Order: sequence, then structure tokens, then C-alpha cells
Amino acid sequence: MIYLELFWSFLQIGLFSFGGGYASLPLIQKQVVETHHWLTMNEFIDIITISQMTPGPIAINAATFVGTRLGGLLGAIVATLGSVTPSLLIVLTIAYFYSKYKDLWLVGGVLQGLRPAVVALIASSALAITLTAFFGDEATSWLRVDFADLDKTALLIFLGALFVLRKFKLDPIIVMVISGVVGIIFYLP
Repeated sequence: MIYLELFWSFLQIGLFSFGGGYASLPLIQKQVVETHHWLTMNEFIDIITISQMTPGPIAINAATFVGTRLGGLLGAIVATLGSVTPSLLIVLTIAYFYSKYKDLWLVGGVLQGLRPAVVALIASSALAITLTAFFGDEATSWLRVDFADLDKTALLIFLGALFVLRKFKLDPIIVMVISGVVGIIFYLP
């Protein structure tokens, strides 16, 4: 039964993920954290972090990790297939129609209308991840944040990494490794 749930959940994610991996994060969060309670928000963020460090699209990596956790190798395969099947079918269909009708004004209008929605999806996901990273699992909205709960160490790591990335243009992999080492130093008992 878990395999069918994995496939169906990631099929829905794949079907409604417009705008790439980051735009799919709220959909993945809704399915795996809120609807099925397969992961906590902290575990979800850990999976996103791991997905960023491994090659490949974030939604597929997340599907593979969640599937592995819940159903082993077969779970990983089923979740990944659920994630990519809609994209494959949609891209093939869109490619055919786009090549045939790309000069129509309606096509341009639809694409222009989808852009702001994709930005909103990405911003929503970024906000949820930021709140959890700095305030813990209980933070669900900036309006209900208790700044006494702010994880100052996480904020300093974030600001340091952002500064190094922007000022010195250091390789993101090196910044991630350094941030991981700093995290080990400050967060391990």
C-alpha cells in the first residue's frame, strides 16, 4: 500500500510542479510533511539540503530519498517514477503543441501568466524553510514568530555563508562544507 501512496503522491507533485524544482517544494512539503506525515519539517529540510548537494533535479532527489526512507529501494524507484512520469508526458505533449502553435498570442499570454505564480511558489517555499531553519518546527508564519526562539547560531551561519558567497564568490560546495563543519562544532553535544 505504501508504494501506491508514494507513487500517487509524487505523481501529483510531478503533475503540478510548474517552474522547476524550487517551485515544487511547497507541493512536496504538503504531501510528505502535512498530508501523510512521512517526515517532520526538520527532516524535510534535511532532505532538501541533501537534495541540493547531490546531482540532479531537487524534486527527483527528494522523491528518491523519501521513497528510500519509506519503502527501501523499491520505494525509491516507485516515488521517482511517480515524480517523472507526468513531466515526461507533459513535456512531450507541450513540445509538440509549442512547435506547432508557438506564434499564437494565446501561448505567450499563458506563459506570461504562469511566471508570477512560479515566483510565488518559490517564495512560499523559501519562507517556510527560513522560518524552520531560524525558529524551529513550530514557526509557521512571520506573524506568529517569537523572536526569543531565534536560533542565533543558524542566523550567523546563514549570514556568514551569504557574505562569503556574495563578497568573495567562493564555490558554493566549499561554503556548504564549511557551514557543515561549523554546524558540527556548534550543534553536536
